[in-house]
Amino acid sequence: MMKTRRILIAAMIAAMMTMMTACGIYSFTGASYGTAKTVAIDYFQNRSTYVNSTLSSKITEDLKDRFMSQTPLTLVKDGGDLHFEGTITGYSITTAAIKAGETAASNRLTITLKVTFTNQTAPENDFDKSYSRYADYDVSSSFSSVESALVDEIVEMLIDDIFNDSVVNW
Repeated sequence: MMKTRRILIAAMIAAMMTMMTACGIYSFTGASYGTAKTVAIDYFQNRSTYVNSTLSSKITEDLKDRFMSQTPLTLVKDGGDLHFEGTITGYSITTAAIKAGETAASNRLTITLKVTFTNQTAPENDFDKSYSRYADYDVSSSFSSVESALVDEIVEMLIDDIFNDSVVNW
């Protein structure tokens, strides 16, 4: 009885693994990269009016980290099966909410990127898109005291969007 149960469990696991790999390479993160083996990620240039001195490096490195931690792809300097180019086109602070007396209640930091993705193994998945994400903060906080946390939050959302659009394709 116990031996039969073990054989049945092993057969179910083998069947599940076969189904997950039947349509190309698949990972538990939902990423699907077909026959791609390498990824190249260019440095994201900052072309926004206001320049955060660490933002270019943060976006570039966080995107590399996402691909290294959630895919088996090898990072290469250039010539990757998957290739990303990007530019930071916006970094702005605006009023997000008004309270009584027409004074600001919260402000909003918005970061905008332009990303070009090239997939050498599946050109139909190429794209050239703009991404924009924001985070609000209370006006009682100085921007310099919250900037780092806001940037971290926004960059994580942007990386999620880029990763999902390029290899998750849901």
